[in-house]
Amino acid sequence: MRCPYCHVDNDRVLETRAAEGGYIVRRKRVCSSCQRRFSTLEKLEQLNVRVVKSDQTREPLDREKIRRGIERACSKRPIQSSKIEQVVQSIEADIYESFDSEVTATQIGDIVLKHLASLDQVAFIRFASVYREFDGANDFIRAISNIGGATPDPPR
Repeated sequence: MRCPYCHVDNDRVLETRAAEGGYIVRRKRVCSSCQRRFSTLEKLEQLNVRVVKSDQTREPLDREKIRRGIERACSKRPIQSSKIEQVVQSIEADIYESFDSEVTATQIGDIVLKHLASLDQVAFIRFASVYREFDGANDFIRAISNIGGATPDPPR
């Protein structure tokens, strides 16, 4: 690891801690040359899971796309960004635990809905209305009545 101050590649690790569910390691380091301290974060590199979209195209799983969708659903709600980050991490962990190489966009949407149901009911309905393509008030009523199940019925 290069020192961010003097750019010498010679440091010692002072402390190592697991952070954020064990998927990230935080290390406190000291440069052997300039004696300044700095911290690094190491993230576990996951295997590339590909998302199969409705038109059968495939693209790599994009964590930021999931985050943006959740942030839109949670906009103007009293939800801390740290909680959103925890939900995104949980969703990502669920996907990597359940799927080896490919996951459909529908399966990702269902996982997101499951997590949003426990986070915030309004965010759940907002996400469901876009994800399930609600056409009218009846679709919202059906989703609200099924909110405990965390998977609203698809519109008819």
